[in-house]
Amino acid sequence: MADVTKEQVLETLKTVRGPDLEHDIVELGMVSDVFISDGKVYFSITVPADRARELEPMRLAAERVIKEMPGVKGALVTLTADKKAAAAAPAARPAPNPPHGHAGHDHQHDHASHAHAPQQPPRAGKIGVPGIGAIIAVASGKGGVGKSTTAVNLALGLLANGLRVGILDADIYGPSMPRLLKISGRPTQIDGRIINPMENYGLKVMSMGFLVDEETAMIWRGPMVQSALLQMLREVAWGELDVLVVDMPPGTGDAQLTMAQQVPLAGAVIVSTPQDLALIDARKGLNMFRKVEVPVLGIVENMSYFIAPDTGTRYDIFGHGGARKEAERIGVPFLGEVPLTMNIRETSDAGTPLVASEPNGVVAGIYRGIAAKVWEQIAGQSQRPAPTIVFE
Repeated sequence: MADVTKEQVLETLKTVRGPDLEHDIVELGMVSDVFISDGKVYFSITVPADRARELEPMRLAAERVIKEMPGVKGALVTLTADKKAAAAAPAARPAPNPPHGHAGHDHQHDHASHAHAPQQPPRAGKIGVPGIGAIIAVASGKGGVGKSTTAVNLALGLLANGLRVGILDADIYGPSMPRLLKISGRPTQIDGRIINPMENYGLKVMSMGFLVDEETAMIWRGPMVQSALLQMLREVAWGELDVLVVDMPPGTGDAQLTMAQQVPLAGAVIVSTPQDLALIDARKGLNMFRKVEVPVLGIVENMSYFIAPDTGTRYDIFGHGGARKEAERIGVPFLGEVPLTMNIRETSDAGTPLVASEPNGVVAGIYRGIAAKVWEQIAGQSQRPAPTIVFE
């Protein structure tokens, strides 16, 4: 059987009526780029932000007709909100009995109370994820500073401190969680729709690396990045978690804006190395979160110093203390210094993070200390809702 093509998908989607009930969603320009991998079709439908819930039946119809196509193994479709679409999409009568909850999420969770989790109220205009107490982002202004390694060990530190933890790999173009956590294979689905997260070391994990082959080139524009992120966040059976750690891609692009705009983040952790150039980039990430009123939980100085394995001598290869001074200068917490060691590199490459493989080691203790400081801030946060931010 021949592989399904983008053209066939778009032709099929012409059978789905838009909000005006006269034109189809393709004709109205509501369908994003279509991505097809391993027989699975990914795309988003752009709708006005204030009509996302009432247009949920349209999303379900689009997903259904694509799943029925010969050669299609599955479809992941989500609604993506765009301010510009408010003017483009004509008004329509509200759909009868709109589904309760968020767009693209039709399963129910049995909410169990948990003493650890300070359930964060959704910020205005941002829909939370059922069962997850708090969502935190781990970000950096540039690549190569050890952000993903920090995110993994932070998540494991939170777990070691007695919390229920998941981690979402938000780097669509360069997912690293499968390798860092030594997880392979494809996740299973519930009723062909909700994805079961993968798991290792007690962490629940979701990554684009589980859904497409490692060699696949992800050439996506903004709407598809947004669609994939929200799908992995809201179409996953996370269960009951105290905290979900989101490993952000480096920089301040589409993924960061999507998470800041549409997800009620409890806060962000910024990772930097000590040198000036890395700190300049870290400031960009920090300022972005501040502009969208996401609390900055603090800065981690990674690769803070090097200890020679043979002599134990300390070397400040990249300088030292730059991140601490920066944190003091701008008035955010300094969370800790993580040294550069051979063990961190080797365990990261092997998929056996230090907090899991050497839980009683010095570096594991540093990560657990950072995790404790992060959780202390989340637990003590005020319940003041943030305003809705719309990116032009």
